[in-house]
Order: sequence, then structure tokens, then C-alpha cells
Amino acid sequence: MDFGKLTIEEVGRVNFTLPQDAPFNAVALSAHATTQPQLYVGCPVWSNKTWQGKIYPYTAKSNDFLKFYSRQFNTIELNVTHYQIPNADTVQRWYDETPEGFTFCPKFPQIISHDKLLQNCAELTTQFCERIAGLKEKLGISFLQIAPQFSPKHFLILEKYIQSIPPHIPLAVEFRQEDWFKDPLRWHDTIAMLHSYGVGTVITDVAGRRDVCHQSLSNTIATIRWVGNEHSSDHKRIDEWILRLKSWLDQGLQKLFLFVHVNDNNLAPELVHYWISQLKQQGDFQLKAPTFLPKIEQMELF
Repeated sequence: MDFGKLTIEEVGRVNFTLPQDAPFNAVALSAHATTQPQLYVGCPVWSNKTWQGKIYPYTAKSNDFLKFYSRQFNTIELNVTHYQIPNADTVQRWYDETPEGFTFCPKFPQIISHDKLLQNCAELTTQFCERIAGLKEKLGISFLQIAPQFSPKHFLILEKYIQSIPPHIPLAVEFRQEDWFKDPLRWHDTIAMLHSYGVGTVITDVAGRRDVCHQSLSNTIATIRWVGNEHSSDHKRIDEWILRLKSWLDQGLQKLFLFVHVNDNNLAPELVHYWISQLKQQGDFQLKAPTFLPKIEQMELF
């Protein structure tokens, strides 16, 4: 993910301390019965050839990568839907190739969010929602990444668009335009609006844009996009997040969708493993860390 990406030298100068919880979190998490929370941790891709011999079999074919991915992780940030609306056969294949308990988290198409800016796109929205509904119980959270030029002056457009989303499509919104975060009262009103429709927020923890790591919840589902840097700060950042998530879980958080990005994602499985091992130290969570294959020493043939 290039958004907010810095050089290693610049990363070393970033203050990664998480902001304080937003005041509205107390409203979003209050008055909810304590149940066993559902935690989903995964990556933004399943097609990564460097994972062959690491978490995929050495002989894995690219057509089988989703099958192997879904046996190692329990969710996927489904970015392919940002670039095109999948056909019904593709959605059915995704469903059939993955085990029970796996979830897909599709991103809304950019033609809706970026090209049309959430306007005059009712037919496209209906088509997209109908397609991803084909994932049935494997539909996790869908997320709407609104365009960089989509600012608070478009608040009513956003609210009207949210009203058009069928209630059976779980939704979270990712804000990127800086003005959303500059006025605390306006941001509070935005979060309250999302809460009124049962819509969540997307929190992005990336080095070059600390404002999008806003620590604001509008419901009992946390959707986090965490971006590592292959830097010594990565594990310390995760450790701080673990404490924050433990606090949210204690207050009533019901679901977590966590997506781990890192440069070209070659090392994403290692970071997911660390995330999960640290989470499991905080509670009896039903999470399975990825299993790494033993390294095969290549022998020189004479």
C-alpha cells in the first residue's frame, strides 16, 4: 500500500504512539452484552509467489493460492473488487474454495467511490451489493474507501449514499481527506452519523498519515488496516495496539477485522503470526496463527 508510505529513514523519525480513544467510543461500545468476540486477521492479497515453500506448498499452483491462503488465515482484504465488480461465477468460486469460518472483506469499486464520488451510481451499487451478498455467511465487512477529494462538504452525499446500502451488507467507511479530522466537533458528528446507521469506521495505521489512525469507533466492529515498514518499530507498534484492542474488547467490542500490510507483503505472514501470538496472550480467542513449512536445504548435485 503506497498511501502514507515513507522511506526507512523517515520512518525512524515518526512518533507511532496511538492517539487517545475518541470520546464517542464510550457510546459505540457501551450497553453491549459480553459475548465471545470474533477476531479475524489476514492480509490484503492471496497471490504472492514468495509464500510458496513458506506457508503454501512448494508445488502450489497460482490457481490454488486462495485455497491454501484460506487454510492459513481467516479473512482477506478483498482489493480486487475495488477495480471491478466480480461476476456471480467468480463469487461462487471464492465461496466454494474457502472453508467454513473464512470471511471476505470486499472494498467498494473505485468507479463508485472515486470516479462518481458516490453520486449517480445506484445501479452499480445495487449490482455490487447483490454480487458480494453471494458470499453469504462468508461476507465479513465491506469497506468504502472514499476518495481523497471527498471532504466534509460532501457530508450529506455520504449520508445519502449510506442510506442506499442494504442493511444486510455490513459496512465500514475509510476517510482519507485531511479535513475530516481537523475539526473535532465535525468529526464527532460524522462518527455519530455512522453510528445511527450501524456503519463502522476503518482505522488505518500508516507511517506517513497519522491522522487516519484516528481511534474512533462508531459501532462494535473495529476494522483496522495496519501497515508495517520492515523496521524495528513494527513489533513495538503491534504491542501497543494489543493493549488498545484489549481495552476495546473489555468494553464490548464484538468483532475485529485486522489486515496486515507490509511493503510487497512478502513478510506479512510473519507479522500476522506475531499479531496473533500477542492477541492470544490477552484472552482465549479462537485464532490460529499461520503455519510455516520447514525450509528445504538445496543440495548441490554432482
